[in-house]
Amino acid sequence: MLSIGILIFDDVEILDFSGPYEVFSTAARVYARLATAQTLFRCFLIADEMRPIRTRGGMKVLPDCVLLPSADIDVLIVPGGDVSEVLDNPAVINWIRTQARDATITASVCTGAFLLAKAGLLDGLHATTHWQDQDDMRASFPAVTVRQDAPWIDCGKVVTSAGIAAGIDMSLHLVERLAGRQLANATAKQMEYRWNTHGTDNSAQTADSGLYFAA
Repeated sequence: MLSIGILIFDDVEILDFSGPYEVFSTAARVYARLATAQTLFRCFLIADEMRPIRTRGGMKVLPDCVLLPSADIDVLIVPGGDVSEVLDNPAVINWIRTQARDATITASVCTGAFLLAKAGLLDGLHATTHWQDQDDMRASFPAVTVRQDAPWIDCGKVVTSAGIAAGIDMSLHLVERLAGRQLANATAKQMEYRWNTHGTDNSAQTADSGLYFAA
């Protein structure tokens, strides 16, 4: 079972975290239809305090756990939204940096890329973010090559996506990387989602295509 830890914070964009959560939880549900009925992905929400988190749209969400030094996270997803406050929270930035060392993949959605950049995870890499924030990211983090021509960019251990709904496309790509194209396609079909597969994949990593078999 792979653990999918999703960071949340005040003013987080709702679809930035709920989109990836839906992709991985749906993929787990589709995978569980196999005779083995094994759990493939476990999703959970993480915040710096155990309290209701106020999203950018006003929804309040309760995290599953707080920032833990020894958190067992295979895939860390950092969503965006209004990140101006959390960018100045050294505890969160240091936690992202520490977790990225051991996580198989650290990914961002939308302006979550600013948090990865602040943690030094994007230096020397190609990355993307919401179209409206790309110029700001170039100015703020000159060591990052910010691109606007792909919904997501996979650099191996670090993956970034463009704004909001592009996080769903990126998450389906991560399902493909971790469990194969067939499960990713079946997940998109289950969600009735038209998956944009035309991202930039520099990871040179593919999953065992025999991991998932459609019933």
